[in-house]
Amino acid sequence: MANILDIRRRIRSVINTRQITKAMKVVSAAKLRRAQERALAARPYAQMLTNVLKSLVARAEIYDPETGEPKHPLLAQRPKKNILLIVVTGDKGLAGGFNANINKAASRFLESKVGKNIDIEAVGRKGRDFLRRRYPAAKVQTHSLADLDESLETEVAPAERAAVVQITGEHVGILGKVEFAQARALAEAVISRYTREEIDAVYVVFNEFKSVIAQRLVVEQILPVEQVGEPAVRMAEEMTPEEKKKAKDAAISAGVGMRDGDSAADQAAGQFGTAPVDYIYEQPPQELFRALLPKYVAIQLFRSLMESVAAEHAARMTAMDSATNNASDMIDSLTLVMNRARQAKITKEIIEIVSGAAAM
Repeated sequence: MANILDIRRRIRSVINTRQITKAMKVVSAAKLRRAQERALAARPYAQMLTNVLKSLVARAEIYDPETGEPKHPLLAQRPKKNILLIVVTGDKGLAGGFNANINKAASRFLESKVGKNIDIEAVGRKGRDFLRRRYPAAKVQTHSLADLDESLETEVAPAERAAVVQITGEHVGILGKVEFAQARALAEAVISRYTREEIDAVYVVFNEFKSVIAQRLVVEQILPVEQVGEPAVRMAEEMTPEEKKKAKDAAISAGVGMRDGDSAADQAAGQFGTAPVDYIYEQPPQELFRALLPKYVAIQLFRSLMESVAAEHAARMTAMDSATNNASDMIDSLTLVMNRARQAKITKEIIEIVSGAAAM
């Protein structure tokens, strides 16, 4: 049996660990509330923009009746030989299986696209590190989102491919405070490459966040735009009942709301453009699509970043809650072991005293 002093030291160590995990849970809960509020606050604008586009698509010709060509290059569909995959993970660990599940989903997607040229944009340190160990970087200088605006102004010559699957961009440190300008810069770079036909499709891997207990890991197609307002989900992985229960218990203990975000503003935006009337547009459809579609793509990327941040905080809060509970269970178990060791020591000393007295 272990020494009582060693058991006490281990109990103190576990108690200190429990204090750390409890503090991290509180911090993650506070960050989750802010991230959830930001994600919910951005939904009315995204919903209204989506419905404006849906109204325009329903009332204007998408394709030229003479040539049959789409009126905007983002609507053009080509054989998918060159693909861009945007992988959105976190910058930090201690979030359970959050980052590992995203990396596994990205790996499954890459395995399903054997024989195609795939470029990877890694958003987040964990995904960057995972992908960097497996795939080489392209023969170009890696860029950050702050440099994308300058790169768009100059014509970039096609780079030599490092491999069939290669990393073309690394964006680390932008998830601490996600701004729309960052998503817009990334969207402009992606749109520029798609317009020049360097890539034929764009996918994003991220954790879709509706509420603490309503999340799923998805692979969503961003380009080409097939149907406005309908997410083109190619792969999806729902939370298990056990994961939902753990997330619910953690949210209740931390005082985090579990609303799904449906508000009166979302419902009002959903009613826009549903009246069976025809509108007179001052601008031709080509000009309207040219102004609205890039914003729509930027909103889709911004949504994926915002929801991924909220899902990461929710996963870390749940993981720290489980760690705190496990630490409490371990303390109880070690306390029981210590009490048994003390009892055995006391019993041994009594036996020695009684034996000594009997021998005299």
